[in-house]
Amino acid sequence: MTEPQPAIVLIGHGMVGQRYLEALAERGATATHRVTVLCEEPRPAYDRVHLTSYFSGTSPEELSLAPAGFMAEHGIDLHLDDPAESVDREARTVTSRSGRVFPYDVLVLATGSYPFVPPVPGKDARGCFVYRTVEDLLAIEEYAKTRTTGAVVGGGLLGLEAAGALRGLGLSAHIVEFAPRLMPVQVDEGGGAALLRTIEEMGLTVHTGVGTQAVLTGEDGSVTGMSLSDGSSLDTELVVFSAGVRPRDQLARNCGLAVGERGGISVDARCRTSDPRVYAIGECAQAVDGRVYGLVAPGYEMAETAAEDLLGREREFTGADLSTKLKLLGVDVASFGDAHGTAEGSLDVVWSDSRSGIYKKLVLSADGVLLGGVLVGDADAYGTLRPLTGSVPPIAPEQLVLPAGLGPAAQLGPAALPDTAVICSCHNVTKAAITACSTLAEVKKCTKAGTGCGGCVKVLGQLLPPAADPGLCGCFAHTRAELYEIVRTRRLASFRELLDGHGRPEARGGEGCEVCKPAVGSIIASLAPAVGASGYVLDGEQAALQDTNDHFLANLQRNGSYSVVPRIPGGEITPEKLIVIGEVARDFGLYTKITGGQRIDLFGASVDQLPAIWARLVDAGFESGHAYGKALRTVKSCVGQTWCRYGVQDSVRMAIDLELRYRGLRAPHKLKSAVSGCARECAEAQSKDFGVIATANGWNLYVGGNGGAVPRHADLLAQDLSDAELVRLIDRFLMFYIRTADRLERTSTWLERLEGGLDHLRDVVVHDSLGLCAELEALMAEHVAHYRDEWAETLQDPDRLRRFVSFVNAPGAPDPTVRFVPERDQVKPDLAVLTLGGPVR
Repeated sequence: MTEPQPAIVLIGHGMVGQRYLEALAERGATATHRVTVLCEEPRPAYDRVHLTSYFSGTSPEELSLAPAGFMAEHGIDLHLDDPAESVDREARTVTSRSGRVFPYDVLVLATGSYPFVPPVPGKDARGCFVYRTVEDLLAIEEYAKTRTTGAVVGGGLLGLEAAGALRGLGLSAHIVEFAPRLMPVQVDEGGGAALLRTIEEMGLTVHTGVGTQAVLTGEDGSVTGMSLSDGSSLDTELVVFSAGVRPRDQLARNCGLAVGERGGISVDARCRTSDPRVYAIGECAQAVDGRVYGLVAPGYEMAETAAEDLLGREREFTGADLSTKLKLLGVDVASFGDAHGTAEGSLDVVWSDSRSGIYKKLVLSADGVLLGGVLVGDADAYGTLRPLTGSVPPIAPEQLVLPAGLGPAAQLGPAALPDTAVICSCHNVTKAAITACSTLAEVKKCTKAGTGCGGCVKVLGQLLPPAADPGLCGCFAHTRAELYEIVRTRRLASFRELLDGHGRPEARGGEGCEVCKPAVGSIIASLAPAVGASGYVLDGEQAALQDTNDHFLANLQRNGSYSVVPRIPGGEITPEKLIVIGEVARDFGLYTKITGGQRIDLFGASVDQLPAIWARLVDAGFESGHAYGKALRTVKSCVGQTWCRYGVQDSVRMAIDLELRYRGLRAPHKLKSAVSGCARECAEAQSKDFGVIATANGWNLYVGGNGGAVPRHADLLAQDLSDAELVRLIDRFLMFYIRTADRLERTSTWLERLEGGLDHLRDVVVHDSLGLCAELEALMAEHVAHYRDEWAETLQDPDRLRRFVSFVNAPGAPDPTVRFVPERDQVKPDLAVLTLGGPVR
């Protein structure tokens, strides 16, 4: 008779719980043990570190940390929405909320923490929330739909993220922090001041040094305001408590396990509790050094330690590095080591630039050993500085904090670190382990470095060897940037010339591939005036190089129809033009939708209808919005000082000027922009490839922002610019990006990859360190001078019009497969819906 496998019961399925399961699977323990997981939430483990990205478009499913099929592959029995209610240590059983009883040989507690809510009157009122789970975020999102003002209690990591989320939901947001500065645990007084200035410039209101006395409510029990400890009050309709967390140790207390005096399940160096059959890991545990660690990296180490001990292997967890690097509300914040300089005799080296919101402090011992530091506004050096903690840096400390150009060049990078330096603190991965790999994908797969908070990814790239073959594709051994230079300097106006003259030997004489054709097509289009090529992307050979959407100058939709997006510069439109769009939509039976870029999208056009639709729009003064191309899409704007009482500049005029200047500019990827008329940032300029925010003295220029699935706040490139200075810098920035970026690389990714990052970009486009600025400006001037509307150009040429038919052999015949059905007084595609019984309509 086969012996039953030992049973492991894991209580809690958060980030640390999932890491424990992975550690078991990696060590083969899931093949020799029965593993049961009791999860309180209705969904498997997800990434709490990036929880706020939900408000930027990341779905709960995309946040999931449990790979599809992982549980089934390893025979793990996962019970969702069924938390443990009690533990009987004598019988070695766990009873869940559903009443089921699970026997165990080994019990692992990964119950995490719960949000601390101050015991103030009104804390349970309608409109009060915590910020901890996906369900919390869903509830906040729903409640905020009919509110205009919110407040966050707590100015720590999660508090600032919560405030950013409220701001992203369209609410005016307050932050109330009892300590005298924001993020008091991570940053010192100087860092807190720099952070405060930057956050207030974003339109957030910060109250430090005050506590919440009570939450005020109306007659219906809903939140109406807050009273503060200094006697003041503030109006708010929504309150988010983010005042810290406490270990969830009640289950352990109830079953008699030892707990710390201030909470947390007491464990030894092997993460064993007072009962050797029970482990505790993550935020619920008090480590052997007496601390409860609220960061994910120590939790992962504890998970690894518990898995090793289960298998009888030597490993201990005696404490962890509390260093952290984050981007909060678009501001880089990092602290490491003895950030507050508590060591006796410690000395500070400080660089502070309040104008740019940058603060850097290094803490050193009397004999020059780096003890720790704080970085606010510019944390690029974190990946190098943190591993150097505990040693004497190889260069003078002042060189490590001075901006580029203000001191001798600091020749210090990841290559200078010892092999034992920990590069990824989330997974405790050393430089030696990383350099043993060849590619970033291999690093992530073999070591998990770069899969946690993501703060080490830039350093990983600097440590890895260059790709063996950096070529664009199998047809070209050159990168996209190198091909751009070849086209520009050789004045090559055709793909054939480029492929036959500079392609790989085996590709010459061929047709190219789906990677290089659109990439080269874009390069030629962006340089068309300079190299003597036609600016019309469907002329001659250029037509065969284009992506699907460019083939018909419209966006292909899922049912084979196309959408038409006319340009509406700056989002400003007259009533007469609005009427024209409405009449065109009505006459052609099109579905209309206002886009996030302040334009109107017309869906449902067939190929043969496109010229007729364009003709009506062009006659009314519209032109192509280039929604189909890797080109400038929109420049959004708020109404600015013309209408808004907070506006300090004419943001609409500037947005229109910029959109008309850069319209039609082909690039490696799409380009989006916005102009906000004040620091309240209603146009969301910091989420754009290049964004402009008005100041009392001019304009601030931000670059490298991105929304979507992987959001990135833009970085401040220059500030208080005049109109002419602003346009000149944007000209240079865009042309330098087009010149050096990879295929399909957004400005955000390009800037992260660019050697030297923002500092190098600033040197090139602001200070002209490479002597390229005149050339970049000239290229942009050529583009502006030679711009032609592609719709109007098509309408004027009968030969060009001939391509716009559904069937070449039956011009004028519509595609019978493109059908629509009514919905909400408009139309939608009539598509088959797949069911188990086959497709239905």
